[in-house]
Amino acid sequence: MKRFIENAWQHGHILMWLLWPLKLLYGVVTSCRRGLYRLGIKRSYALEVPVVIVGNLTVGGNGKTPVVVWLAKLLSQQGLNVGIISRGYGGDHTEPTLVQIDTPANVCGDEPKLIVNQTGCLMAVGQDRVAAGELIIAHAQTTGQALDIIISDDGLQHYRLKRQMEVVVIDGHRRFGNNHLLPMGPMREGQWRMKSATLIINNGGASAFNEERMILKPSALRLVKDNQQVNSTVITANDCVAMAGIGYPQRFFDTLNDMGIATTKEIPFSDHQPYDKQMLSGLVTDQQWLLMTEKDAVKCQHFAQDNWAYVPVQAKLTQAAEQKILERLKEIL
Repeated sequence: MKRFIENAWQHGHILMWLLWPLKLLYGVVTSCRRGLYRLGIKRSYALEVPVVIVGNLTVGGNGKTPVVVWLAKLLSQQGLNVGIISRGYGGDHTEPTLVQIDTPANVCGDEPKLIVNQTGCLMAVGQDRVAAGELIIAHAQTTGQALDIIISDDGLQHYRLKRQMEVVVIDGHRRFGNNHLLPMGPMREGQWRMKSATLIINNGGASAFNEERMILKPSALRLVKDNQQVNSTVITANDCVAMAGIGYPQRFFDTLNDMGIATTKEIPFSDHQPYDKQMLSGLVTDQQWLLMTEKDAVKCQHFAQDNWAYVPVQAKLTQAAEQKILERLKEIL
């Protein structure tokens, strides 16, 4: 069903018109909600330090997490002490929770675990992003290293949290699908929402006006169990099975193809899918390799087998994108 809906959002299907009344209802509800915040009836909260939101207009994987990592590193290079907050989807936390290097992915969520692994930044997860932000601000102060800025992984529609900068990420291939609001289409909000963005990032497609192109550059494969680099000839000399539990699994399968890695089977899982050893061990034989994303790998490391590997990716953006961020940074700091 999920695949059918996503395909219908992208290519159209007459049955989607049955959802037109729900689309109207969704539009009315979200418009009223924005109005309540704009009028001050629902209150927005400002944290003690500036906030940068990295979000998107559509559901599904657009590449926000690599952008958060790229942005955190860019701001850290400017001498800023960066904190990061996230909803922490897939984690079983019930209260705002600090994410440490040794925090299990099932507690904090797969994306926060990946972000902390790659950036080393102070991070907290929680459904209430204001509370998560207050938690890392307080924690940083107790360590004598006050935060200069906070990045929110997702939260473009989380109007309870005030922000000084917004970065919108677009899937360059799927873009806005049929351009309808949920559930008739993939849109959380209309394209008008990009007008307030400091930076609009196009992930992997031809950039339209005012969009900065981003590519996800893969690097050498690494073993899931210990992060050791794997010789590519070892991979290509054996049968490979690919799996991906991300918002848009086909992007990972295409990446493997671009790397010259042929796969005998491609297995898509739901985004934030929890795994266990029994579930994944049966996907390959001892003579095959199981290839996955880094987001999947952080959930599998403690039970990974010797023939499981993941592909690290790094966001590469234009100098113009960096310049837009740094110029805005001078204004808000």
